[in-house]
Amino acid sequence: MRITRIVTALAAALLSALAVVPTASTAAAAPAGPQPIIGGGYAQSGPWAARLFSNGRETCSATIIAPTWILTARHCVTGGGLSFRIGSLDQHSGGTVANGAQTYTHSSDLALVRLDRSVSATYATLGQPGTVRVGQSVQVYGWGATSQCGSEANCQSRYLKVANVTVSSGCTDAYGGSAICARRGNGITAGGDSGGPMMLNGVQVGVASTSDRQTTTAYTNVTAYRSWIQSVAGV
Repeated sequence: MRITRIVTALAAALLSALAVVPTASTAAAAPAGPQPIIGGGYAQSGPWAARLFSNGRETCSATIIAPTWILTARHCVTGGGLSFRIGSLDQHSGGTVANGAQTYTHSSDLALVRLDRSVSATYATLGQPGTVRVGQSVQVYGWGATSQCGSEANCQSRYLKVANVTVSSGCTDAYGGSAICARRGNGITAGGDSGGPMMLNGVQVGVASTSDRQTTTAYTNVTAYRSWIQSVAGV
């Protein structure tokens, strides 16, 4: 099945992220209306979660993996002017805000952003090769579109969302890199979820790259690129 980029027309420029500082472990009362991620539900915890902003506009999701390092998707950082709200489930308040000082991109759909300050947080633990297998249930997180609403920039979730999906196969990401494909469970990713994590038992194994918004999503396989991440960010 042909998969299109999660970002689509989110602000014409591919989504960028705003680092979100860790500390919020419970969400504010969930607002009425469409549930996040297109299905799924509101996350009750996500201290490693970071909302990415590009030039002040909400664009992508991300994680903090070390005091000065954010992990997200390569296609999320092309717009520049990166900032992050880290550790808050609410993209509008709480947590810690930091700016991107330097960006490193991989040939796959991965990017590392060095922050302009050290952020104290619960950092995402990254999986090792062999961690993920077909048939496993994993969780995906993000602040992306809650429905197919035309311009997905207009229906982003204020609160961090989560959905269960099932690993279906190995595949490729938006740039031909190694990826994990998963089929829809109780939700599916959409524009704005790009760069967000796929978690297996609380360990990050993927970064959101593409989605068809209906049945299939592809996450760049973090476990396949651990040596690159370690060489740049030291983790």
